[in-house]
Amino acid sequence: MSTPGPFPVAAILRRAGALLALLPALASAQILIGQTSGFSGPVAAGVKETTDGAKLWIDAVNARGGVNGQRIELISMDDKFEPPLAAANAKKLITERGVIAIFLNRGTPHSEAIRPLLEEFKVPMIAPSTGAMVLHRPVHPLIFNVRATYQREAEKAVQHLATIGTTRIAVLHVDDSFGLDAAAGAAKGFTEAKLQPTVVAKFNRSKPEFAAVASDIAAKDVQAVLFFGSGQAVVDGMRAIRNAGSRAQVVTLSNNASGGFVKLLGDMARGTIVTQVFPNERAVAVPFVKEATELAKAKGLPGVSPAMLEGFAAAKVLVEGLQRAGKQPTRESLTAALNGINGFDLGGLKVSYSPANHTGLTYAELSIIGADGRFVR
Repeated sequence: MSTPGPFPVAAILRRAGALLALLPALASAQILIGQTSGFSGPVAAGVKETTDGAKLWIDAVNARGGVNGQRIELISMDDKFEPPLAAANAKKLITERGVIAIFLNRGTPHSEAIRPLLEEFKVPMIAPSTGAMVLHRPVHPLIFNVRATYQREAEKAVQHLATIGTTRIAVLHVDDSFGLDAAAGAAKGFTEAKLQPTVVAKFNRSKPEFAAVASDIAAKDVQAVLFFGSGQAVVDGMRAIRNAGSRAQVVTLSNNASGGFVKLLGDMARGTIVTQVFPNERAVAVPFVKEATELAKAKGLPGVSPAMLEGFAAAKVLVEGLQRAGKQPTRESLTAALNGINGFDLGGLKVSYSPANHTGLTYAELSIIGADGRFVR
């Protein structure tokens, strides 16, 4: 009888360690989706609402067994609304966590900071929470938008003001790619209305100062201010304008279409115009809105906000892409699946993509904040 050789303890321990590392993945087959956004900082309120809206649909899908038997896991990281941190977070999500898509990231310069990573690792970006034209034209093969452009919103705002006889209009925008993009849309509106802006001024995103421009707005008896910036900047700027003695109508874009923004405004909220890129959040006759509202109430929430509807629409597009991408979706199969979406009905709104068009939706209208703090269409 032969004597057994030395027990290969080290080899067995290595194998056991590898098996243990595999257990979490085996126990909960998951589709990993990455999100970097400003969960703290000047856009935190809106980011929370948009993400909450996305989770309404993701949680509902997971409760039904996920996509092809796999649960969707949204891995969210806080970039504090800083573009360099957004890029760093995205790289970690892609290279360390192995996500198959970047989803619902917030901000124009932030999206631009992430874009080289999409190209390097062939990762699709789905529903960036920005309407920047640079993400629409020229079409980027890996960026799939789910909302209208800021230029369309700004142009529509100028058209509205001109229609009601407002001629003395100021444009106040943050000095970054988002602000310049929105200002370009406003310029189109001015050209169409045969008007010239009374004041055009920009402010620093990190350290905004509004005293001087507020005094100029008041001195020139400006009737309306197109204010393109993040929620806290718009609030601070409005306060400076009011303190300077101006009662000008303030118009801002859908990046501020959240309940959190209304709360930040406080007693300045009433009468502020906010452009919208989704139907009225109380229009339950629209199937898309009704479904989101019912899911929100099932979670104990009073209803949905415009920002939540953006997240909800984004999640619907994400899930549709995943369902079309096969039983084991990859970055490549998800990109191909999204390009094949044509006339996908969100519930009263239809989304289509092709290699020549990644805009998704073009819906845009205006709302005004009422005395009760709700958006009135």
